[in-house]
Amino acid sequence: MNHTMNTSDFDYHLPPEFIAQTPTEPRDRSRLMVLSRSDGSMQHRRFFEIEEFLHEGDVLVFNDSRVLPARLIGRKEGTGGKVEVLLLRRLSPGLWQTLVKPGRRVSLGTRIEFCAEPGSADGVWGEIVEWEEMGIRVIRFSDEEALERVGSVPLPPYIHLSLEDPERYQTVYSRVMGSAAAPTAGLHFTPELLHRLEGKGVHLSFVTLHVGLDTFSPVRVEEPTNHPMHKEYCELPEETAQELNQAKAEGRRIICVGTTTVRVLEQAASRGKGIEAFQGWSDILILPGHRFRTLDGMITNFHLPRTTLLMLVSAFAGQRLTQRAYQEAIRMGYRFYSFGDAMLIL
Repeated sequence: MNHTMNTSDFDYHLPPEFIAQTPTEPRDRSRLMVLSRSDGSMQHRRFFEIEEFLHEGDVLVFNDSRVLPARLIGRKEGTGGKVEVLLLRRLSPGLWQTLVKPGRRVSLGTRIEFCAEPGSADGVWGEIVEWEEMGIRVIRFSDEEALERVGSVPLPPYIHLSLEDPERYQTVYSRVMGSAAAPTAGLHFTPELLHRLEGKGVHLSFVTLHVGLDTFSPVRVEEPTNHPMHKEYCELPEETAQELNQAKAEGRRIICVGTTTVRVLEQAASRGKGIEAFQGWSDILILPGHRFRTLDGMITNFHLPRTTLLMLVSAFAGQRLTQRAYQEAIRMGYRFYSFGDAMLIL
C-alpha cells in the first residue's frame, strides 16, 4: 500500500456552473465519456451509444435500491408541535434510525403523526423508542409501506432546484426501498435502452446496496486510510453470484453500474473464494493500490472532490488518467454530480 497518498491528491476545482441542477431529458441523452485504461484514450459520446461498447455475453450489474422518501414532516401527539424527521437507516421492518429536528423536544415514548395532506386520514404513526446522541432517534412506524406516501425525497445539498417529477431521482429499475441518495450512475438508463442491450445478448444482473448520506461527505483526514467508512447495507443474491462466477470462468466481462455496485462485488469477493452471495453491512474503502477481483469495467458519474467515490474511480482507472479525464470533462463543459453526465471506464 502506498502510504504517501493524501486526500489533497483528490482535490480539483469545479466552477459551480458545472454542477447539473436538472436531469437531462430523456435520461439517455446525457453525455458519455468513454475512457480506455489500456491506451488512455477518451471518446465523447451520448449515453444511448453505450451499446456500441458492450458486447454479447457482457454482464451489467445494477444496484436496484430505491431512494427513500426520507423527509417526513409530522406533528406531535397532544401538542401538535411540528417535527421534521430524516430517515437514516432501516434497522429492521418498521424500525428506523432517524434524525429528528428539533431533537431535544422529542422525548422517549413521544408519538408523532405523519400525513401526506394535513388532516387526511392516510397517516402513519411513529413512536420514539430509543434515544441516541446528536439528534438521532430510533422510531417505530405503524405502517412502513405508507412512508412512500407521506415522505418526500431529499435531494443532495448542491442541487438548488426542486424536482418536478420525483421519479427522475430514481433509476427505472429501482425496487428495494432503503437509500438516502440515488445510485446515480443508473439514472441514465431507460427501459428501451435496457431492452436493446438485452436484445444484443448483454446480461442484466442485480445487487442491492442502500446508499448512506455519508457517501457524499468529503474525507476530512489528510490520510484517506484513516477515514471512518460508514456501514451500508447490501445484498448479493445467490443467483447473481452464480451468474457472475460463471461469466468470470468463461472470460466474459463484468461491468458495474456505479460505485455502489463495485463496493458490493469487491466486498463479496474479498475472501478470495470467487464472488460469494451475502447480505449484511459493507464498509469497504477502495483506494488506489486496491487489487480489483471482480470487474472489467464501470459506469459512473463525475464525483465531488476529496470523496471516497473519486478515490474508488482513481483506484480503478489510475490516478493520472482520472485527473486527466476530469480536466478534459471541465474543458468540454460536461455536467457534474448526481444529475450530471456519465463516464464508461473500460
